[in-house]
Amino acid sequence: MSAAPTLAAASDGSLAEYVPILWQALGETVYMVALSAVLTFVLGLLLGIALYVTAPDGLLPNRWVNLPIGLLVNVSRSLPFLILLIVLIPVTRAIVGTSLGATAAIVPLTAGTAPFFGRVVETALREIDKGRIEAAQAMGATHLDVIRKVLLPEALPALLAGVTLTLVMFVDYSAMAGAIGAGGLGTVAIKYGYQRFNTELMLATVVVLVVIVQAIQLGGEAVVRRVARRR
Repeated sequence: MSAAPTLAAASDGSLAEYVPILWQALGETVYMVALSAVLTFVLGLLLGIALYVTAPDGLLPNRWVNLPIGLLVNVSRSLPFLILLIVLIPVTRAIVGTSLGATAAIVPLTAGTAPFFGRVVETALREIDKGRIEAAQAMGATHLDVIRKVLLPEALPALLAGVTLTLVMFVDYSAMAGAIGAGGLGTVAIKYGYQRFNTELMLATVVVLVVIVQAIQLGGEAVVRRVARRR
């Protein structure tokens, strides 16, 4: 669903009239962020585990797997997100059928954040004491057992902190995606706030974005502290 018709009709209204506009845009942003986050956390977790396991000092060293994955992650992370949005337009059209709208934005959002989260996962796994891994292997644990029962549980606080950081990045990226027609709060701020010189609407959108980011940050930090205390 596009927010354009409602926004166009009420772009010059009073502050009270912005509430349904912002509410609709907030729903589009949450939709983009939620679906992209699920895909990113699954893909990023797999990428991070693969990078860690196939590293020279990993469980299953394999440079022919590690180098291509590492190169893919590095190239993806080196591209500014706005450029990635444009580069992936043909891919987005092939997958979704269009390059406009909240659903279409999920493709570049996932592509832009999954490599980042993969590095977060790899870094978190590298911080685990090697002695715990060796102890598990000495007791007959398989590689899969080490990953499931040692690596992931031990790295959980760091992984949750990475999830929080990535969710904040999602909100930032979803706002950028609004510049090319993704909808959501980014479209409201840019097209119907900035470009139409509607300062009140633009500032209201900024406030909503700040509140979302702060809620994610504070909530994520609280979860990380609670998990860390239980260890």
